Amino acid sequence: MTTAKTLPELFKAKKLVVAPGAHDALTARIIEKSGFEAVYMTGYGQAASHLGRPDVGLICFSEMLARAAAMAEATVLPVIADADTGFGNAVSVIRTVRAYQKAGVAAIQLEDQVAPKRCGHMLGREIVSKEEMVGKIKAAVDARIGDDFMIIARTDARTVKGLPEALERALAYQEAGGDIIFVESPESEEEMRTINQTITKSLTLANMVEGGRTPLLPNSQLEEIGFNLVIYPTASTYLVTKALMDLMSTLKKDGTTKNMMNQMVTFTEFNELIGLNEINALASQYGPVTSR
Repeated sequence: MTTAKTLPELFKAKKLVVAPGAHDALTARIIEKSGFEAVYMTGYGQAASHLGRPDVGLICFSEMLARAAAMAEATVLPVIADADTGFGNAVSVIRTVRAYQKAGVAAIQLEDQVAPKRCGHMLGREIVSKEEMVGKIKAAVDARIGDDFMIIARTDARTVKGLPEALERALAYQEAGGDIIFVESPESEEEMRTINQTITKSLTLANMVEGGRTPLLPNSQLEEIGFNLVIYPTASTYLVTKALMDLMSTLKKDGTTKNMMNQMVTFTEFNELIGLNEINALASQYGPVTSR
């Protein structure tokens, strides 16, 4: 395990921080081993991997907190964690922020949707008043301990009420103390540029959802446009799903997994990835390993 930079240090060191999405702790470890410097705990992926259900507000505070804690324990990278609407009003947000920070999370994402919320690229979303969300952001800022823990303020107003309303809210959330402003689902490169021309006092976030409402632009172009953070919340979930569907289809057809082994990591490679050697070293350090 190595020491990673804090999230604020990453932003000071570079223009664009790339945080691939992780739907579980194993994916977070793979992201770390692949050389990335931050990981995004996707709520979309948590709902899918933990419940096998869509991201429509079914996963609760305690479930999300447990997943965030497990992810923070599994990697040294800063974990940027989705917290949906904060799981209630401003008072609930205070509890959520304190619990996420205690769990080891580096940044928390809060959105202005009405509960139950929906994935930011689905239709049917509703939003709370600007004033209510401003109160939530202020509560989050006041609840955190230290400035290293960052508040991501997200608005879903673009799809519901149009870009001007989304920008008005983004500015209000910036003034309320949001460290990173997340205008969800802009629908063109021009809109993405307008967002960055408008938000000048806070960092900005780009959300790259394969098949979503926002153009899928390369990181170099996102950096040129002015974004400071890019997340990929769905990619790992979609790819793993496709791989598992292929595996099960082949097993059903062939009656064996032998023909899929060239698409798998080996037993040894997997044990290395999940830290078996580290566990064995600790066991040897503190006492004999008991075989059963």
